[in-house]
Amino acid sequence: MLFQLALWLVLLDNPDGLDAIRTGQFTAPQTLDRIRVIDWNIDRGTRLDRIAAVLDREHPDLCLLQEVDLFARRSGNRNIAEELARRLKLNYAFVPEFRELGQDSAEQPAYQGQAVLTRLPVRNVRVIRFQTQSNFWRPRSYMPNWALFQRRTGGRVAQVVELGLPHGIMVVYNAHLESRSGGHIQWLQLQEILADTQRYSADTPIVLAGDLNTKYNPRTFAKRLREAGWRSMFGDRVPRTHWLVGRLDWLLIRGPLEIEDARVLTADGASDHFSISGTVSIPPRASR
Repeated sequence: MLFQLALWLVLLDNPDGLDAIRTGQFTAPQTLDRIRVIDWNIDRGTRLDRIAAVLDREHPDLCLLQEVDLFARRSGNRNIAEELARRLKLNYAFVPEFRELGQDSAEQPAYQGQAVLTRLPVRNVRVIRFQTQSNFWRPRSYMPNWALFQRRTGGRVAQVVELGLPHGIMVVYNAHLESRSGGHIQWLQLQEILADTQRYSADTPIVLAGDLNTKYNPRTFAKRLREAGWRSMFGDRVPRTHWLVGRLDWLLIRGPLEIEDARVLTADGASDHFSISGTVSIPPRASR
């Protein structure tokens, strides 16, 4: 009830609802030092049963999901993050990036955003709403708000979640960078994330994952990230994660984390992106 009241007050203060963080709990949180991670752009969640089947087969402890619908007509007016969390018996936090003007129903507005599903304790959730944005998606007076045109308010974001560990915290950045750019906007948005990570000490385990939309120059991004101290779960390899566009999705780590079993998983027709997964291990007392 208190959370619902807080959400209602946020919506009054912000009619577009873009500052509202939604959470839900469907299992008792567990502190783990070995964590199965999956990152996936789920293409709005329209093929919910197939998405849930892929995730359930992998038994993840931590899911970082992009393009997650909330109350959009194209995905059945459902809270996709909550529905997946309920089916997988995980807890979730959802942050909106866009209000989808062509997907509103008569009863409520529609959104697309990012979600973290996990069995780890969620200590804090916040949002980085990037300063650098594309104007491509904004409404225009001469263009109707039909679903075909994807008119939106809001902008790209990174979701930041602090998770409890046996000896401290692990920080997760769930990113969805701009697609309407040859790479310049994506890099500026990524720099905003990297600057934000500096608030945490060097011995804090950090996972940075998501759809970075690096279709034009993925190896340049990989080089810059290595120079900034980040390690890809795939090492020097930059695997294809979209059936058509190519290398878009990343799982990166910083700090005292060990990696194993990094894989690209087949989508089974659930999304236009492939999911990527790996297992991270946290040494004792990795963070305070």
